[in-house]
Amino acid sequence: MSLNPPPSVDQIDATRWETIQPYVTELAQRALPAADVADWLADWSHLSEVVGEAATWLSIAYSRNTEDDTRKAAYLDYVRQVSPHLRTAEQQLKERLLQTGWEAPGMEEVLRRFRSDAALFRPDNVPLLAEEQAVAARYSETLGSLTVSFQGAERTLSQLAPFRALPEREVREAAWRAGHERLADVRPHLDELFDQLLGLRRRIAANAGFANYRDFRWQHMGRLDYTPADAERFQRSVREVVVPALRRRSARRAEDLGLKPLRPWDLEVDPHGTAPLRPFSGGDELADGVARIFDRVHPDFGGMVRTMRSEGLLDLENRKGKAPGGYCATLPARGRPFIFMNAVGTEDNLRTMLHEAGHAFHVFERAALPYFWQRGAPLEFAEVASMSMELLAAPYITREAGGFYERREVVRSRIQHLERIIDFLPYMAAVDAFQHWVYAHPEHDRQARDAAWVELHETYCVAADWQGLEATRSSLWQHKQHIFQAPFYYIEYGLAQVGALQVWARSVTDPEAALRDYRAALALGSTRPLPELFAAAGARLAFEPEPLAEVVALVERTLGQLEAELAEA
Repeated sequence: MSLNPPPSVDQIDATRWETIQPYVTELAQRALPAADVADWLADWSHLSEVVGEAATWLSIAYSRNTEDDTRKAAYLDYVRQVSPHLRTAEQQLKERLLQTGWEAPGMEEVLRRFRSDAALFRPDNVPLLAEEQAVAARYSETLGSLTVSFQGAERTLSQLAPFRALPEREVREAAWRAGHERLADVRPHLDELFDQLLGLRRRIAANAGFANYRDFRWQHMGRLDYTPADAERFQRSVREVVVPALRRRSARRAEDLGLKPLRPWDLEVDPHGTAPLRPFSGGDELADGVARIFDRVHPDFGGMVRTMRSEGLLDLENRKGKAPGGYCATLPARGRPFIFMNAVGTEDNLRTMLHEAGHAFHVFERAALPYFWQRGAPLEFAEVASMSMELLAAPYITREAGGFYERREVVRSRIQHLERIIDFLPYMAAVDAFQHWVYAHPEHDRQARDAAWVELHETYCVAADWQGLEATRSSLWQHKQHIFQAPFYYIEYGLAQVGALQVWARSVTDPEAALRDYRAALALGSTRPLPELFAAAGARLAFEPEPLAEVVALVERTLGQLEAELAEA
């Protein structure tokens, strides 16, 4: 027996449990002899696809306009009224499958995750997890609504970004201060919001029998191949290897700019050019250009971008009311990605688009896997997909190849990109270490929390002098949405960056093999353990200083070569 007829996305209203419940009930009550398990699982997989896509559209719609009360209400109806029922039902189906003892090639990792979920599940946590998601959504709503009056116009915080990269120091300082002063207005609200989240998370961890939220969240995120101790080891490796490299790059930047010391508003200006890079002027131009760039990486990739564009799966330009940041969402029923970002024409926006396109290609590559759960991917490897693509596409951003830049601009862009990697890894370590501290000290107050952040920021983020800006520095953790909305989701970027640099290093000597293995690894979805996914892409999941030192040395050598070329141009 099977779902007859199987539901479509149009038949599912993700704001109303009654449109989903009959299908779940049928799966829960259907007789399940061993010979029928595969068919039953295929039906459950199909239901997960259509419900997942319907819910994803609600989230996308809300992030596209956080000021639309109808969209907000629909999203919150799903979060508060439907997702608790869905979590409980999914857990019952997982346990039913596990009780059959069914196994199949390619499902080993999915079943391992199901067993972990079964051990973690507590009915009392279902409404708390829903409330946590609803409270966290208010973070995007708060930041998405912020604007400032700057140089005669009302601007979103994203629209200040181009001014922070201008050669005129007084302008970039004014833009930097304007943004942070506006953020300071909502600092008490964000503190209150985070305190609410902390309370919910402590209760969730305690209900599941954990001494602290960190250990609960580790298992909840499916981190089955490395431990919190490994994460702390990686933080120490970054401090040992990358922080000294950041000091060297900062000294070089100060020398090139003729400034000592550097201030926070001196970190985005290009010391090698008279004006910031402005690769495009609008979302259509960005989409056209990256499609041509990806044609050169591989024609399939350019075709994927054009498919997304023709199907209305790109929302690229910044506007008031739009949630901050960028993401690539998966629409599982159709096997398509959706890219969301806040483009205002900057070099960073180009990098964001290349990054999110890497996620999109991952969705396309794994779409052929038979079951819904196989088409996921560990977050650490999902970021290898995106960060590798930033590096693999770098040779083709020149106008000659269909991209955006003349040769000198290409060199400047690549220097900025590699410098940002050196700058990012210490910041990543600070954010990750901060979250470890927060949940290891559950009774801390706001002052202690800010002080812990400042100490970590001083340890890792050594590029600029913050004298006189202590109040702003103490609140910088509030500007990282992951801390609010995806706790502990940040070390993934660091581990993946090291993996992506290894993929890039291989592409320098054997580009065809590097691209072939990269695509093959993406197509594996979640059918292999995390270390094996890295290995399939030609990389190694590493926490120690030595592998990190190897790729950092490659970055610094390449920076030296690019700077020599720029000096001769």
